[in-house]
Amino acid sequence: MLLSLLFPSRCAACGADGVRACAKCLSAFGPPFPVPGHGPPMFALANYTGAARQLVLAFKERGRRDLAAVFGGLLTAALPRLPGARWDGAGRCWLVPAPSRRAAARRRGGSHVLGAARASGLAVADALRLAPGVRDSVGLDGATRRANLAGRVLLSRRGLPPPGSAVVLLDDVVTTGATAAECASVLKGAGFRVTAILAFTSARISSPHG
Repeated sequence: MLLSLLFPSRCAACGADGVRACAKCLSAFGPPFPVPGHGPPMFALANYTGAARQLVLAFKERGRRDLAAVFGGLLTAALPRLPGARWDGAGRCWLVPAPSRRAAARRRGGSHVLGAARASGLAVADALRLAPGVRDSVGLDGATRRANLAGRVLLSRRGLPPPGSAVVLLDDVVTTGATAAECASVLKGAGFRVTAILAFTSARISSPHG
């Protein structure tokens, strides 16, 4: 309480006082909209521009781990409206977060995508990891990203959902779609049905929210 009085929260996008993310900046996110791609249907909640981009960067790279609850809330609202989301007999819709490189996760204080998934209150399966040797994907084109990931997305056996489950793959930003495609392929090969891919933002040219 004392810390919150001395250092009040500020919107991670615009700096407005008293909130982690103000209503105006959060309005950049909306219902899931389709993103062009190959493989399972892909959706995003915002384009990777403006306030949405600033919130993702703050959460991912600028130490605003308090935004896990904000992004978790976006997931909670989005899943019932996501085409392809499937609930199992126990009422669970399984989220599988896309993995981060170990060095990046350590620098960020853990996987931000996993943190948001867990904050959503939905069923989460931490089922994927990256093998050593995966390069940072920033600046890589689609072909290089695919080569960078080929054979390096691995199953984490202790984090798998029940056998044969339908899952939604979760990521922060869709750029070329290489990460999502490789993750979906690995999950499919293990007998899981990736019924949709959901990203908080898309760096592709898309038309959100109608």
